[in-house]
Amino acid sequence: MNAVLSPAPRRPIRELPDELVSQIAAGEVVERPASVVRELVDNALDAGAAQVTVRLLAGGVRLISVEDDGGGIEREQLPLALKRHATSKIGSLADLESVATMGFRGEALAAIASVSELHLLSRTAGQASAFLLDASSGELRPAARATGTTVEVKELFFSTPARRKFLKTDATEFAHCLEAVRRHALARPDVGFTVWHEGRLVEQWRAGTREQRLADVLGEDFLGDSLAIDFTAGPLRVRGRAGVPDAARSRADWQFAYVNGRYVRDKVIAHAARSAYEDLLHGQRQPVYALHLEIDPARVDVNVHPTKIEVRFRDGREVHQAVRHALEAALSAPRAAAAGQAAQPALELAATPAAPATMPAWRQPSIPFAAQVGERVADVGVLWQRPAEAEVREAGVPFGSPEHAEIAAPAETSEAGPAQEWPLGRAVAQLHGIYILAENAQGLVLVDMHAAHERIVYERLKAQMDAQAIRSQPLLIPATFAATPAEVATAEACQDALEALGLQVSPFTPRTLAVRAVPATLAQGDPVELARSVLAELGQHDASSVVQRARNELLATMACHGAVRAHRKLTLEEMNALLRQMEATERSDQCNHGRPTWRQLSLRELDGLFLRGR
Repeated sequence: MNAVLSPAPRRPIRELPDELVSQIAAGEVVERPASVVRELVDNALDAGAAQVTVRLLAGGVRLISVEDDGGGIEREQLPLALKRHATSKIGSLADLESVATMGFRGEALAAIASVSELHLLSRTAGQASAFLLDASSGELRPAARATGTTVEVKELFFSTPARRKFLKTDATEFAHCLEAVRRHALARPDVGFTVWHEGRLVEQWRAGTREQRLADVLGEDFLGDSLAIDFTAGPLRVRGRAGVPDAARSRADWQFAYVNGRYVRDKVIAHAARSAYEDLLHGQRQPVYALHLEIDPARVDVNVHPTKIEVRFRDGREVHQAVRHALEAALSAPRAAAAGQAAQPALELAATPAAPATMPAWRQPSIPFAAQVGERVADVGVLWQRPAEAEVREAGVPFGSPEHAEIAAPAETSEAGPAQEWPLGRAVAQLHGIYILAENAQGLVLVDMHAAHERIVYERLKAQMDAQAIRSQPLLIPATFAATPAEVATAEACQDALEALGLQVSPFTPRTLAVRAVPATLAQGDPVELARSVLAELGQHDASSVVQRARNELLATMACHGAVRAHRKLTLEEMNALLRQMEATERSDQCNHGRPTWRQLSLRELDGLFLRGR
């Protein structure tokens, strides 16, 4: 028989003691030694430091020491620095709404002092000596130190042993501390950073340029495998570097996003970056990037979380579009064309109407948009019909006959002129009907012809559908399903987005939705499952991005069926035409599924295969 629990005795409301308040605040601010490192380095940077030194023992559990050469703290203000909500960085609500410093809450030192043994040593330029403050006793005495501040934190969580038990091994905690310094180092290349652990120098990053700091922190390979970004959209500016798709990793551990110099983990920025890579990454691979967003401090709220690692934008859509467009602009240019000279006009893959000379090849109206999906896919096949071949067939002359040789002279694509160097080189052979082998100035280029042509067709179809909606197929009998209040609200609010996707979803009863039309290409699928998945996407993300992504998935499927199939024999002219189109087509380095379309083997690598020069 279950015992009946008696109600707890009523307690009067009372004010918590300062010590308990500090412990509660410490629980929010100080999660582990890395939290202390982050807060103390924030303070050092706000003080104008040009050099920051971090010393650790036992992964930061026994000792965390952060030294800087900043402006220092006046003797009279040292005790005040350890009080809760005491800060020199803001003084009014207006200051809080436009914070331009790393710290501003005035909680960090007080919270850290409540769970450790903290000593604060500081000297300003006008003082004869430094002064040392013991946070436990409040004792203040003269000490020796140059201008700047040193904060020593010993025996973290000594007063709260239960929390100390939740810490990981010393090696794990040290790795988190090093990552905290690394994030600051990427944001401030003008400041030098040094990290010591157990008396051993672990990292040293000297002040320099942004590019040099990226190479020092993330490695020289990151610079070679990334693209520069400098994009301005109204009041926003996005700078940094974005890794090429080939440099993607299995984990999202190399994604660094900064807002006005502050490292943040923000869903808006992360989603914008992921959507920019959507057409380029294979499977669950994660992009690498270091993005710096500059925005008016009044347009972003940094007072969202005690750790200051989360922010809230006044206009999230504005930020999302800026980050996405910045990345897309950098990633869209084919790397082959960027590495060599501009591609010269060559044999087109299809006979196309005349277009302005300034229009990129992939934007030329090569295929009239067809209303029927089947017709559109069939038209894509024309891309592999050469203009000369089309003219001969129209004239009724057998292709390959002597008469044909007189009508259609071979296109001059096998040799490059003295002033011309094609980045992907000249085709020399086809391997097993799958790969194209080409020779360029660097060595040998291998191209997956189906994957490359698939991307070319896909980009052409996207350009054609930019201003057109997906054709829908009405259902003879509407498919109804029980919907949640959120699904009903989304269906009513996103009618335009649903129609752009070829879907017609409307309320049937207050708790039931009816699917009355679906995209024509998906007419044989499950309309209810399709509607539910689209409504879920629309409920979580911006409607325009959902529409774009869904349209792209449909076009990717059509492009895959419309591209040249493997094991088809191609002539040298056809192979060269494909290479020239790749050089002029956006995102041609990856197919629609994120796999690479070409690889370069340098002469040095080829020599190494045969031990030449050894």
